[in-house]
Amino acid sequence: MSELQFRDYALQEEIIRALDLLNYTKPTEVQSKVIPAALKGKDLIVKSQTGSGKTAAFAIPLCELADWEENKPQALVLTPTRELAAQIKEDVTNIGRFKRIKAVALFGKQPFAPQKIELSQKTHIVVGTPGRVFDHIERGTLPLGKIRTLVIDEADEMLSMGFIEQIEQIIQKLPAERVTMLFSATLPEAVRKLCRGYMSEPEEIEIAAGGLTTATIEHGLLEVKQAGKFALLCDLLTVENPDSCIIFCRTQDQVNALFRGMADLDYPVDKIHGGMVQDERFEVMNAFKRGQFRYLIATDVAARGIDIENITHVINYDIPMEKESYVHRTGRTARAGKSGKAITFVTPNEHKWVAEIEDYIGFSIPVTEAPAAEAVELAAPAFAQKLGIQPVRKKDRTEIMNQNITKLYFNGGKKKKLRAVDFVGTIAKLEGVTAEDIGIITIQDNVTYVDILNGKGPHVLRAMKDTTVKGKLLKVHIAKK
Repeated sequence: MSELQFRDYALQEEIIRALDLLNYTKPTEVQSKVIPAALKGKDLIVKSQTGSGKTAAFAIPLCELADWEENKPQALVLTPTRELAAQIKEDVTNIGRFKRIKAVALFGKQPFAPQKIELSQKTHIVVGTPGRVFDHIERGTLPLGKIRTLVIDEADEMLSMGFIEQIEQIIQKLPAERVTMLFSATLPEAVRKLCRGYMSEPEEIEIAAGGLTTATIEHGLLEVKQAGKFALLCDLLTVENPDSCIIFCRTQDQVNALFRGMADLDYPVDKIHGGMVQDERFEVMNAFKRGQFRYLIATDVAARGIDIENITHVINYDIPMEKESYVHRTGRTARAGKSGKAITFVTPNEHKWVAEIEDYIGFSIPVTEAPAAEAVELAAPAFAQKLGIQPVRKKDRTEIMNQNITKLYFNGGKKKKLRAVDFVGTIAKLEGVTAEDIGIITIQDNVTYVDILNGKGPHVLRAMKDTTVKGKLLKVHIAKK
């Protein structure tokens, strides 16, 4: 019997085309169970670990079921962190690229006004953190009347961050006739209560916690005194010589101190923590995804929303004090079926936290030996050589999707009574162009941006300089970045 493929779900060709480009070959276990149920409109409770492919499990049905003609949001996705909201918005946009699905991310620490403007345009799917989503609802800038699907992602993290009450307030304002899907690594009683209160005969799907097993991640404990951590880290990195590694610290100050120490030794390193402004955090994450540096030092703020397939090592420089954080941290490696290593430093007075973690994950973490001086000396030349090599820049999924896309600017929008269908109708009539060559259209008051796909941007640009849209000749040029 042949393996299940995404085509077997009878998805629209635009969705299949995007999945092929994104190199989504065959569904993961959570995708194979969630997608058919979601397409049938069932309420779902999904227990699945991070790294299992669950974002695509709900993003694919959301994009498939979205009605492009409808201008108001049809799906709402709630997430615990800004990084995760941005990541999901990016994934939805990529999967829905050729269907012209417009996704908007709403989260705090960013100006309210630009988000309000985005929501006033054609929007199919909204992704956001509960606080900012509720703020938009209260101010009347997020229309809810057409919402047909609610997705609550990382529900256990929402609970630990105190968002459950706010989620309930949001749910009470949504249309009663809707589908609700909840995803969580664990299902505490408060999360189950949420499900009982707001779901109709939900189907429960549980994916075995494969990310916790030694088959995918090689776990290890290294005992060390606090004063010896930095030297041990340097020895460990020399011997392991990872291509891509996240080093987790407990506090912002520790991240900053470790970053200075590694930077002084010319390690290709950067840092991320909650004390940095949001744009800076996004830029660091994007650079890490592109492979511009090998070592990322982070607090737990980065344990959610990092979806990078090739992280080979996670090092807990400071042991997490929350047992759940161990799972979220180590889940950054061994993604998409790959293997990885998770190494935890533990000081003599921290074994009580080790016991809690081991009880939670269901197995003992093997204690390993620190690298011997001879092994470090032997590995030093190869390590030094790699330090001197510029990392190969990797294209992330969005860059792959965008490589044949040209964004065009037109100097007309809502105030000239222009609609998305006007641009589609005009551009699709150009010689050598079809509706399949037109991507996301963003119409503002006085300007419109149109993505032209399949490398046809220059051709459309030339043709539109002499072609009217709804009887109006508009200025057109390639949009600035």
